[in-house]
This record gives sequence, structure tokens and C-alpha cells, in this order.
Amino acid sequence: ASVCLLLYQGPLGGTARQRLATMRESTDGFEIARKDLELRGPGEFLGARQSGEAMLRFANLESDQWLVEQARNLALELLKDDPATVAAHLQRWLGQKEEFLRV
Repeated sequence: ASVCLLLYQGPLGGTARQRLATMRESTDGFEIARKDLELRGPGEFLGARQSGEAMLRFANLESDQWLVEQARNLALELLKDDPATVAAHLQRWLGQKEEFLRV
């Protein structure tokens, strides 16, 4: 069995209280990550910011997973059929952020 001790220094804000409550109530890492995403927002997918307003303003990553999957499938199809167009769009959209793709 594992043990996790969470130490904190008050006063705690509302978000911090919600985070601690999630950790207290669940041992499921996926559930904890889902709640964290809900609390902090997704931030930038291809950038240095890990929290805040999403670059995607048309979908909710949690409730619109089907849309993300459909977009992924279409992107893979386009990459196979027309890689030059994909490269041009990525360059225009990402600009200097392409370095984050090289992991």
C-alpha cells in the first residue's frame, strides 16, 4: 500500500481547497488529472504556459473528446494525402513554436 502526505500552509484559496479535496477523495490518477485540467484550464498545447486560457476556444477537451478524435483522424488523413499543405499550415500556425514538437 502507498501513502501520500500532503503538507500545506494556510490560508488556502478555493482552488487549493478543491485540489486537496480531490487528492483526499480519489486515488485514481486519471480522475485527479481530469479535475486538475478542469480547475486550471489546458493552457497551451504547444507552448511554455501550462495553465490558463485555452488556445482552443471551440471545444471542451473533456466533453468534446469525440471532436478531438475526429480532428485527429482527419489530420492524419490529410498528412498522408497532402503533406506539403500540412507543412505550410503548421508553419503558419505554429511559427516559432515548432521547437516544442521536437521532444
